[in-house]
Amino acid sequence: MHAAEPRQQLLWRWRSNPLRRREDLVEAWIILAVWTVIALGGAFVGVVTARAADESFTRLREGRHAVRAVLVENTAGVVPTDEDPYGGHVRAKVRWTASDGSIHTGRASVDSGRRAGSKVLVWMDSRGRLTTEPPTAAEAAAQAGLLGAGAGLFFGGVTFAAGRVVQWRLDRRRYDQWGREWDQIGPQWGRRAT
Repeated sequence: MHAAEPRQQLLWRWRSNPLRRREDLVEAWIILAVWTVIALGGAFVGVVTARAADESFTRLREGRHAVRAVLVENTAGVVPTDEDPYGGHVRAKVRWTASDGSIHTGRASVDSGRRAGSKVLVWMDSRGRLTTEPPTAAEAAAQAGLLGAGAGLFFGGVTFAAGRVVQWRLDRRRYDQWGREWDQIGPQWGRRAT
Protein backbone atom coordinates (compact mmCIF):
# COMPACT_ATOMS: atom_id res chain seq x y z
CA MET A 1 0.00 0.00 0.00
CA HIS A 2 1.35 3.40 -0.97
CA ALA A 3 1.25 6.29 1.40
CA ALA A 4 -0.85 9.15 0.17
CA GLU A 5 1.43 11.85 -1.22
CA PRO A 6 0.38 15.39 -0.41
CA ARG A 7 -0.66 17.24 -3.52
CA GLN A 8 0.51 20.76 -3.95
CA GLN A 9 -2.50 22.77 -4.99
CA LEU A 10 -2.20 25.44 -7.59
CA LEU A 11 -2.99 28.95 -6.36
CA TRP A 12 -3.56 27.69 -2.83
CA ARG A 13 -3.25 31.15 -1.34
CA TRP A 14 -6.40 32.30 -3.15
CA ARG A 15 -8.53 29.23 -2.41
CA SER A 16 -11.32 29.50 0.08
CA ASN A 17 -10.26 28.13 3.44
CA PRO A 18 -11.76 28.74 6.91
CA LEU A 19 -8.23 29.22 8.32
CA ARG A 20 -7.18 31.77 5.72
CA ARG A 21 -6.91 35.26 7.14
CA ARG A 22 -7.30 38.52 5.27
CA GLU A 23 -3.53 39.07 5.64
CA ASP A 24 -2.87 35.76 3.86
CA LEU A 25 -4.82 36.94 0.84
CA VAL A 26 -3.10 40.34 0.93
CA GLU A 27 0.27 38.58 1.09
CA ALA A 28 -0.63 36.43 -1.91
CA TRP A 29 -1.46 39.50 -3.97
CA ILE A 30 1.70 41.26 -2.81
CA ILE A 31 3.84 38.30 -3.88
CA LEU A 32 2.16 38.23 -7.28
CA ALA A 33 2.56 41.99 -7.70
CA VAL A 34 6.23 41.95 -6.64
CA TRP A 35 7.19 39.19 -9.06
CA THR A 36 5.23 40.83 -11.89
CA VAL A 37 6.95 44.16 -11.25
CA ILE A 38 10.34 42.42 -11.05
CA ALA A 39 9.81 40.61 -14.36
CA LEU A 40 8.21 43.40 -16.38
CA GLY A 41 9.77 46.41 -14.67
CA GLY A 42 13.23 44.87 -14.54
CA ALA A 43 13.10 44.07 -18.24
CA PHE A 44 11.84 47.58 -19.05
CA VAL A 45 14.50 49.29 -16.92
CA GLY A 46 17.21 47.06 -18.42
CA VAL A 47 16.19 47.77 -22.01
CA VAL A 48 15.86 51.53 -21.44
CA THR A 49 19.24 51.68 -19.70
CA ALA A 50 20.95 49.62 -22.41
CA ARG A 51 19.50 51.80 -25.17
CA ALA A 52 20.49 55.02 -23.40
CA ALA A 53 24.03 53.73 -22.84
CA ASP A 54 24.32 52.59 -26.46
CA GLU A 55 23.15 56.01 -27.71
CA SER A 56 25.66 57.69 -25.40
CA PHE A 57 28.49 55.51 -26.73
CA THR A 58 27.39 56.23 -30.31
CA ARG A 59 27.51 60.00 -29.67
CA LEU A 60 30.92 59.51 -28.08
CA ARG A 61 32.22 57.68 -31.18
CA GLU A 62 30.74 60.33 -33.48
CA GLY A 63 32.32 63.15 -31.45
CA ARG A 64 35.87 61.78 -31.60
CA HIS A 65 38.23 61.28 -34.48
CA ALA A 66 41.72 59.85 -34.97
CA VAL A 67 44.67 62.06 -35.88
CA ARG A 68 48.18 61.05 -36.94
CA ALA A 69 50.82 62.41 -34.56
CA VAL A 70 54.55 62.12 -33.95
CA LEU A 71 55.92 60.90 -30.64
CA VAL A 72 58.14 63.59 -29.10
CA GLU A 73 59.66 61.42 -26.34
CA ASN A 74 60.62 57.75 -25.90
CA THR A 75 58.13 55.51 -24.14
CA ALA A 76 60.53 52.64 -23.48
CA GLY A 77 60.91 52.09 -19.74
CA VAL A 78 57.99 54.39 -18.85
CA VAL A 79 55.58 52.96 -16.26
CA PRO A 80 52.14 52.20 -17.81
CA THR A 81 49.23 54.41 -16.75
CA ASP A 82 46.32 53.33 -14.58
CA GLU A 83 43.98 54.34 -17.42
CA ASP A 84 44.92 51.29 -19.47
CA PRO A 85 43.43 48.06 -18.11
CA TYR A 86 45.85 45.94 -20.15
CA GLY A 87 49.02 47.79 -19.12
CA GLY A 88 50.29 48.42 -22.67
CA HIS A 89 49.82 52.19 -22.88
CA VAL A 90 51.67 55.13 -21.35
CA ARG A 91 51.12 58.89 -21.32
CA ALA A 92 53.65 60.61 -23.55
CA LYS A 93 54.17 63.92 -25.31
CA VAL A 94 53.02 63.99 -28.94
CA ARG A 95 52.94 66.58 -31.73
CA TRP A 96 50.31 66.84 -34.46
CA THR A 97 49.16 69.20 -37.16
CA ALA A 98 45.58 70.46 -36.93
CA SER A 99 43.29 70.76 -39.96
CA ASP A 100 44.06 74.50 -40.13
CA GLY A 101 47.81 73.75 -40.42
CA SER A 102 48.78 74.81 -36.90
CA ILE A 103 51.12 72.55 -34.91
CA HIS A 104 50.06 71.40 -31.44
CA THR A 105 51.66 69.35 -28.68
CA GLY A 106 50.12 67.52 -25.75
CA ARG A 107 50.17 64.34 -23.70
CA ALA A 108 48.26 61.35 -25.00
CA SER A 109 47.94 57.66 -24.27
CA VAL A 110 50.22 55.72 -26.66
CA ASP A 111 51.73 52.23 -26.90
CA SER A 112 54.68 51.66 -24.59
CA GLY A 113 58.10 50.78 -25.99
CA ARG A 114 58.03 53.34 -28.84
CA ARG A 115 60.90 55.64 -29.79
CA ALA A 116 60.73 59.41 -30.25
CA GLY A 117 59.82 60.28 -33.85
CA SER A 118 57.48 57.28 -34.24
CA LYS A 119 54.12 57.83 -35.91
CA VAL A 120 51.22 57.26 -33.50
CA LEU A 121 47.46 57.58 -33.67
CA VAL A 122 45.84 59.89 -31.11
CA TRP A 123 42.19 60.73 -30.56
CA MET A 124 40.66 64.21 -30.53
CA ASP A 125 37.26 65.39 -29.37
CA SER A 126 35.06 67.82 -31.33
CA ARG A 127 36.85 70.80 -29.72
CA GLY A 128 40.28 69.63 -30.83
CA ARG A 129 41.45 68.41 -27.41
CA LEU A 130 43.31 65.15 -26.88
CA THR A 131 41.10 62.42 -25.45
CA THR A 132 40.93 58.65 -25.16
CA GLU A 133 39.88 56.28 -27.90
CA PRO A 134 36.12 55.70 -27.92
CA PRO A 135 34.83 52.16 -27.49
CA THR A 136 34.23 50.18 -30.67
CA ALA A 137 30.67 49.29 -31.64
CA ALA A 138 31.15 45.78 -30.23
CA GLU A 139 32.65 47.08 -26.97
CA ALA A 140 29.86 49.65 -26.67
CA ALA A 141 27.21 46.99 -27.24
CA ALA A 142 28.76 44.74 -24.59
CA GLN A 143 29.05 47.59 -22.08
CA ALA A 144 25.49 48.75 -22.81
CA GLY A 145 24.24 45.19 -22.31
CA LEU A 146 26.07 44.89 -19.00
CA LEU A 147 24.75 48.26 -17.83
CA GLY A 148 21.22 47.26 -18.83
CA ALA A 149 21.47 43.92 -17.06
CA GLY A 150 22.88 45.60 -13.97
CA ALA A 151 20.11 48.20 -13.92
CA GLY A 152 17.45 45.51 -14.36
CA LEU A 153 18.94 43.41 -11.56
CA PHE A 154 19.22 46.44 -9.28
CA PHE A 155 15.59 47.35 -9.93
CA GLY A 156 14.54 43.76 -9.27
CA GLY A 157 16.54 43.69 -6.04
CA VAL A 158 15.01 46.91 -4.76
CA THR A 159 11.52 45.68 -5.66
CA PHE A 160 12.14 42.32 -3.98
CA ALA A 161 13.46 44.06 -0.84
CA ALA A 162 10.39 46.30 -0.71
CA GLY A 163 8.14 43.25 -1.03
CA ARG A 164 10.02 41.49 1.77
CA VAL A 165 9.59 44.53 4.02
CA VAL A 166 5.83 44.47 3.39
CA GLN A 167 5.74 40.71 4.09
CA TRP A 168 7.72 41.25 7.30
CA ARG A 169 5.17 43.87 8.40
CA LEU A 170 2.34 41.42 7.66
CA ASP A 171 4.15 38.72 9.67
CA ARG A 172 4.57 41.13 12.59
CA ARG A 173 0.85 41.92 12.39
CA ARG A 174 -0.04 38.21 12.37
CA TYR A 175 2.25 37.52 15.33
CA ASP A 176 0.60 40.34 17.29
CA GLN A 177 -2.83 39.02 16.36
CA TRP A 178 -1.87 35.50 17.44
CA GLY A 179 -0.54 36.90 20.72
CA ARG A 180 -3.80 38.76 21.42
CA GLU A 181 -5.85 35.68 20.56
CA TRP A 182 -3.68 33.50 22.76
CA ASP A 183 -4.07 35.96 25.63
CA GLN A 184 -7.85 35.52 25.31
CA ILE A 185 -8.00 31.75 24.68
CA GLY A 186 -4.94 30.56 26.59
CA PRO A 187 -6.34 30.97 30.12
CA GLN A 188 -9.57 29.16 29.20
CA TRP A 189 -7.66 26.32 27.59
CA GLY A 190 -5.44 26.03 30.63
CA ARG A 191 -8.45 25.59 32.99
CA ARG A 192 -9.80 22.71 30.94
CA ALA A 193 -6.49 20.87 31.04
CA THR A 194 -6.38 20.89 34.84
